[in-house]
Amino acid sequence: MAETRVAIAGLGAIGREVARRLASGIPRLALACVAARDQAKAQGFLDREGIGCPIVPLDVLPDHADLAVECAPAALLEPICRPMLRAGKQVVVLSCGALLPRTDLAELAKAHGGRIIVPTGALLGLDAVAAAAEGTIHSVRMTTRKPPSGLAGAPYLVANRIAVDGLNEAKRVFSGTAREAAAGFPANVNVVAALALAGIGPDRTMIDIWADPAVTRNCHTIEVDADSARFTLSIENVPSDNPKTGRIVALSVVATLRKLHAPLRVGT
Repeated sequence: MAETRVAIAGLGAIGREVARRLASGIPRLALACVAARDQAKAQGFLDREGIGCPIVPLDVLPDHADLAVECAPAALLEPICRPMLRAGKQVVVLSCGALLPRTDLAELAKAHGGRIIVPTGALLGLDAVAAAAEGTIHSVRMTTRKPPSGLAGAPYLVANRIAVDGLNEAKRVFSGTAREAAAGFPANVNVVAALALAGIGPDRTMIDIWADPAVTRNCHTIEVDADSARFTLSIENVPSDNPKTGRIVALSVVATLRKLHAPLRVGT
């Protein structure tokens, strides 16, 4: 049976872990190439891990791979997605907040037979939200609490001169829609964009973001009220080497990739 050739775009904390897992072996998947801003650093990582694959520019990913995993800053979403989708390939998107203002990417995928896949990532319950959306969802609200270091430098905080350093108690730094949060916190709350895409959209999905010095994990709670169910789900994610994202994100990517050819697939 044919293998799916996988490219990894970005070798930060998530990309490195996905690369390790692929190199260790997942049935019918092969790590074909990587793309990285700092090629010397990327080559050093590949050499240390004993991973033999080329480092290539983003625009030639379709020449090497059937599927690309986007593990890069949100600003690079289009340079990663467009060549792959235009070639009828697949892209696993982690910076899904950047998808919200770029609905044309889904149209590009449709026109060329490509596909955008958004994994569950750091949030649980997307299956339940997607199922409820087949009926009527009345409201979706999310509350995120992160250590201040996990929010530091977010464009919304910088623009509004909101300081999170040296906090002695929890501080709500944002309250609004998923669309607004994705724009103001592009590296911090991609989870709410995934929630919005699974449910009632970015303008009806609401979120409160707290900088909380009392927590050491990235904590998310979602509350959904629908005609089929009412549910509340909470998760506390251990931060990765990058405090803005959790360790479970890379594992979610691996689980998504494993499902591509699994003889038994659990969950929608």
